[in-house]
Amino acid sequence: MKRFCFVLMTILTVTLINVPAVAADPWITIPGESGPGRGKTILLISGDEEYRSEEALPQLAKILAKHHGFTCTVLFAIDPATGTINPNVTNNIPGLEALKTADLMVIFTRFRNLPDDQMKHVIDYLDAGKPVVGMRTATHAFNLKGSAYQKYTWTSNEPGFEGGFGKQILGETWVAHHGAHGKEGTRGIVAPGQENHPIVRGITPGSIFGTTDVYTVKLPLPGDSQPIILGEVTQSLQPDSPAVEGKKNQPMMPVAWTKTYTSPSGKTGRVFTTTMGASQDLLAEGTRRMLVNGCYWALGMDDRIPAKSDVSLVGRYEPSPFKFNGFKPGMKPQDWLK
Repeated sequence: MKRFCFVLMTILTVTLINVPAVAADPWITIPGESGPGRGKTILLISGDEEYRSEEALPQLAKILAKHHGFTCTVLFAIDPATGTINPNVTNNIPGLEALKTADLMVIFTRFRNLPDDQMKHVIDYLDAGKPVVGMRTATHAFNLKGSAYQKYTWTSNEPGFEGGFGKQILGETWVAHHGAHGKEGTRGIVAPGQENHPIVRGITPGSIFGTTDVYTVKLPLPGDSQPIILGEVTQSLQPDSPAVEGKKNQPMMPVAWTKTYTSPSGKTGRVFTTTMGASQDLLAEGTRRMLVNGCYWALGMDDRIPAKSDVSLVGRYEPSPFKFNGFKPGMKPQDWLK
């Protein structure tokens, strides 16, 4: 009997050793705790080569989940050969099918050339007229080649859809750097007349800051776009840096605005766009509060925005400076839950 049990255990052990391990999902989900967002889901889509969206969005998701109750899923640019996060892989963001049930899409991608089967989930979401929050390089989110959805590329010339996703949905496509890239920062100033807008609720003067420079936008912004925050170009990347003198701040470029878009079915979706939001920008409390409040607004939850929303960082957050090839190699999505 003892010999039989030994043989049986040996067979079971060998069998288990040879069972392939089930790979973890190539995304992360953070369940919502208590808060106004309880029961709502947010899908945050990262994928840019320079501004470390793969670091910024997990932190933003943690803040939204822990302090505000939203259940958040973060997607990444994944190298299919290794299963690791690689922002230089522009044609693979697994998990976009989650847009079918998402209440809000937060997108921070740059020049993605997604295959049609992935891109279709984005298109279906927009066709439903659902809300969007676009961050930094989302103005030039897609650079599609030979796609059935070519008109969504940032250089689109299709009549009625010029400028693609960026211009038509978010309000602007890529134009240029307005501030000196890597040398001059951005201080957020509330636009005149917007002092009582729900998105600026609880934001103290000078608390919106980013080491990323101000982007150029063509004025006026299209349709019903409403500038909420203007970007004061600063002399350095330090939060206490004085403003640059001269034409760069005369006038100041909008760095955050609201607008709506209309889907082919006639449904209207709310949009909050900011050209700020790189990983180091989230070190500024005011920048985090602007992003959180912007999510509430896009969801039509204006009246639920707290007088001073809790945007304290969750866990250890030491963001990498923005630069090309500056991502942390070998990272898997689950590593951002640690």
